Amino acid sequence: MKTDQRRALLRILAANLVLKGKIKTTRARAKELSPFVEKAITIAKKPGLNSMRSLSRFFPQKAVSKLVKEIAPRYAARHGGYLRVIKIEPRHLDNAQMAVVEFVKE
Repeated sequence: MKTDQRRALLRILAANLVLKGKIKTTRARAKELSPFVEKAITIAKKPGLNSMRSLSRFFPQKAVSKLVKEIAPRYAARHGGYLRVIKIEPRHLDNAQMAVVEFVKE
């Protein structure tokens, strides 16, 4: 994929993960998505307008508000490892390796 297409895909996957709490995708995409969302949660943990603005560059407004108001306070005492990637059975059509990405319960 080209860089801008990859970034757009990561933004869409990350926004869906934040809004829904759990998504099913391929393992390769899950591995790419995990550090992207974990860095966003770390930024959201810092209070202030600067963190909200830097998050709004990558996420829609609904996702930013959910990150700052709900998800970041849940992981205030945690220093990383906010996501869990669980391997599941391959997709039947093309036998692609699949995974479920979800937030760790705290």
